Amino acid sequence: MIIKSLELQNFRNYDTIKIDFDNGTNIFYGDNAQGKTNILESIFMIATTKSHKGSKDQDIIKFDKEEGHIRAYLYKDDITRQVDMHLRKNKSKGIAIDSQKIKKAADLLGLLNVVFFSPEDLNIIKNGPTERRRFLDMELCQLDSFYLYNLNHYNKIISQRNKLLKDLSNNPSLRDTLSIWDSQLASFGGKIIERRSLFINQLNEIIRDIHSKLSGGKECISIKYEKNAESAELEDKINKSRDRDIYLKQTTVGPHRDDIAFIINDIDIRKFGSQGQQRTAALSLKLSEIELVKKSIHDTPVLLLDDVLSELDSSRQNYLLNQIGDIQTIITCTGLDEFIKNRFEINKVFHVVNGVIG
Repeated sequence: MIIKSLELQNFRNYDTIKIDFDNGTNIFYGDNAQGKTNILESIFMIATTKSHKGSKDQDIIKFDKEEGHIRAYLYKDDITRQVDMHLRKNKSKGIAIDSQKIKKAADLLGLLNVVFFSPEDLNIIKNGPTERRRFLDMELCQLDSFYLYNLNHYNKIISQRNKLLKDLSNNPSLRDTLSIWDSQLASFGGKIIERRSLFINQLNEIIRDIHSKLSGGKECISIKYEKNAESAELEDKINKSRDRDIYLKQTTVGPHRDDIAFIINDIDIRKFGSQGQQRTAALSLKLSEIELVKKSIHDTPVLLLDDVLSELDSSRQNYLLNQIGDIQTIITCTGLDEFIKNRFEINKVFHVVNGVIG
């Protein structure tokens, strides 16, 4: 799986550009705030329909413009596919595959799989559980359309239920309608829990060996899925928490309260690990993600590295770069010194200056 080319119009700080990628390693270098990350953001949107930053479409469109466009040509299974994404400030985005409009944005998922790695990901372990749930959801939504379906419905139900919980203070007679939402919440939530459990088990099979090599054989890591509730007991726990939820005006039970722990030599490194341990574990996690995607889709994802090398020491840089292998990789950085110093093979280089690529 590779991206052959990318065209942007009125996207962030770009007027109109066309980029032809190499199948191997592509490097975009330049000073900060020139638009390097915007390239990766557009690719991530082609893969997932969303910005990795969580930005809304109207914030992505170039200032003072009403519309923006992304077009990508992908090569997969010996076929070239064209993906067009039409961003509009006051309407939902339009998406077409091979010039045929799709009805749901979810229909795009799986056409392109990416693994995105940024300096923020190095803090995924020491940050709060929201970041770790986001990691689970971002990858699973790319790999499993049923997970996306269940997650979308679950989030809508949570929103509706929370609104109802707030309305109950003014209209207590609405309490009986909670059972309708609770049943649906348990149904979709249970499926999310089961799929996350499988994903964590698969990651554990991969991450131990990677982390052992990264730590020089000194550390043994495992990922523990901390479920807010087991899928089989979810509906019962939701029912038992009803009075508390009404008092707090929010839903307190369900997979939206899940977390994952990273255990090294029997120590929870979220709380007691050094910064070095946390960053090494985060790198192990992303490398494991790459291997898991390979196994899941029987193909290689596209790897997006957003200025992450500057955050790693030389040994971890070398390990990461050596693992890239046959993966198409798109890297942003401020300079080329590290690549030249390490004699790393570079297939194509782009210089980015204020929204212009040379």
